[in-house]
Amino acid sequence: MSELPRHKGERPLLQLHGIQKTFPNGTVALRGVDFAAYAGTVHGLLGANGAGKSTLINILSASYGATGGKQIWKDQEVSFQTPLAANKAGIATIHQNIPLVPTLSVLENVFLWKETGWRRDSGDRTRFAEICDEIGYHIEPDDLVGDLSIGARQMVCILQALSLGADLIVMDEPTASLAKEEREIVYSTVRRLAERGKGIIFVSHFLDEIVALTDEVTVLRDGKAVMYAVTAEVEESDIANAIAGKTVGTLEHLRESRGTIREDVVLDCTDLASPEGLRSTSLQLRSGEVLGIAGLLGSGRSELVHAIYGSDKHATGKVVLNGKIMSRSPAKSVEAGMALVPEDRDQQAIIPVFEIWRNNSLPYLDKTTKPGGRLDRDKEMDWAEEAIKTLNIKADNPEIFVTELSGGNAQKVTVARWLFGDAKLLILDEPTAGIDVGAKADILALVRKLAADGVAIVIISSEFDEILAVADRVLVMRDGAVVAERPAAETDDQELILLASGLSQTEAAQAGANMEEKGTNHA
Repeated sequence: MSELPRHKGERPLLQLHGIQKTFPNGTVALRGVDFAAYAGTVHGLLGANGAGKSTLINILSASYGATGGKQIWKDQEVSFQTPLAANKAGIATIHQNIPLVPTLSVLENVFLWKETGWRRDSGDRTRFAEICDEIGYHIEPDDLVGDLSIGARQMVCILQALSLGADLIVMDEPTASLAKEEREIVYSTVRRLAERGKGIIFVSHFLDEIVALTDEVTVLRDGKAVMYAVTAEVEESDIANAIAGKTVGTLEHLRESRGTIREDVVLDCTDLASPEGLRSTSLQLRSGEVLGIAGLLGSGRSELVHAIYGSDKHATGKVVLNGKIMSRSPAKSVEAGMALVPEDRDQQAIIPVFEIWRNNSLPYLDKTTKPGGRLDRDKEMDWAEEAIKTLNIKADNPEIFVTELSGGNAQKVTVARWLFGDAKLLILDEPTAGIDVGAKADILALVRKLAADGVAIVIISSEFDEILAVADRVLVMRDGAVVAERPAAETDDQELILLASGLSQTEAAQAGANMEEKGTNHA
């Protein structure tokens, strides 16, 4: 690991030394992170899903405290107890979910932090105009925030941070949901803020914008800082390699079970598009084939699968499953043999107040209903016991409530429920997010087993090494469109990261070659 970047003659605004975070349930999110942010500097913070970025941001914003290490702010050790305390000290955090009040005006939102009520006076209007002039961005102060575009709301958050008098602004994925034109506005604003002496921590999945916009970069992986560097002194391939790390050895054996693709086309999609964030996309999938969808946050991955499944009512285009044109109806999709394990397990997949056996049989109540409308409890219990055995669900019996299971075991329930129907197509959206290595291995092994049985599978994962372990073919998405297609056996996670971050296949291949050459020279 390289040393923290040094600035001759300058003291950092913020220093973190050995920051640790262990949650009450035993999850270790940060394992001793060192970090420094300077005035007039844009510092990029990167890492894969689960690397620890969000935890670090929440500690910086005082949403919760660290369990170890020291925070130095302007040469003094601090421990802010509330976000407001951090704000008053000069640290403002712009969270990804844009926490504004849609029923209030732009002006009222910008000064919402003031303790004098939400109505604003002429002095606030004057200050608002001054802030807009400072960054070269102007917006009507009386417009309702609820009527603004996502990009304009993001700018309102930046104006709010400046109204606080912040010296350090933390931006969490500020461009993830923005169109290209809106991103350019954010970029120019960030550059102007840095020129005016503000420190910026810029969190992003997009390598191209990190390279173009930042002065320094830190990469987190598995709760540790594995790279500190001056951005101009590293290649994109080096950053991609730091993000990806080494492929998990326990998944390597899954690659050997490829070769289950059959001739019959199960899924045929033509010109799928959606105003929700999907541009015209066509694809085919054969029986026994596993198709991986690789992409970063906001790339359109989930939008694609919801368009296929029929849960996006605004999607257009044609979906054909086993030769039958599908209507926009999840119920019809299930009836035709399509199954979806959604990304949001708690809100869209399981019913927490139900036991394992009730959750397990939900999609197929028609098959467990006896004449007269009574449910066949014995069949439901048999299915649940088989699910527990097949996926190694850690539960003594099917009567246990899902709320009593670990995250990994609850996720197994959402996957296992589809084992007992006649699914021809299984769509898995982030099936391993937030679960332990053992549970991941069980779910991914099941993917290859189902493929061997002839099921066609679409799998989305932020962990590209997992996609490569189980997929036969990979589509890479960015900005709502497929930008590359690669045979899984002919690519690696570094190349996928580069493609998803904006490089062309030619550029990504050249970056990969440079990486190999460096490795050879170092050897």
